[in-house]
Amino acid sequence: MMASWLADAVLLVHLLFIVFALGGGLLALRWRWMPWLHLPALAWGATVEFTGWTCPLTPLENALRQAGGAAGYAESFIERYLLPLIYPGALTRELQFVLGGALLLINAVVYALVWRRQRRYPS
Repeated sequence: MMASWLADAVLLVHLLFIVFALGGGLLALRWRWMPWLHLPALAWGATVEFTGWTCPLTPLENALRQAGGAAGYAESFIERYLLPLIYPGALTRELQFVLGGALLLINAVVYALVWRRQRRYPS
């Protein structure tokens, strides 16, 4: 049971990381130090998408699910609703390139806004 809960926790961390990589640049509008945390996360997320690498959280989660006997139990809320968000069934290399490009484009726009705001209102 504990392994299953840990797998759910890893899945939530994974989802939060994806959300942070996608929109964490907006936090730089509030905190000037945020790019020091966000830009490495953005670089990692884009690299994973463009290269087709597997995020290390994925095998960790799978190992925990197997250790928890996930195959023998009914799905939890997290498995049913969050897993498809992180691991879409129709994920292809082409879609990964689109996702990686969208990740970079969204953040380019966000950081352009951050840069513009900082030029307008220097500290």
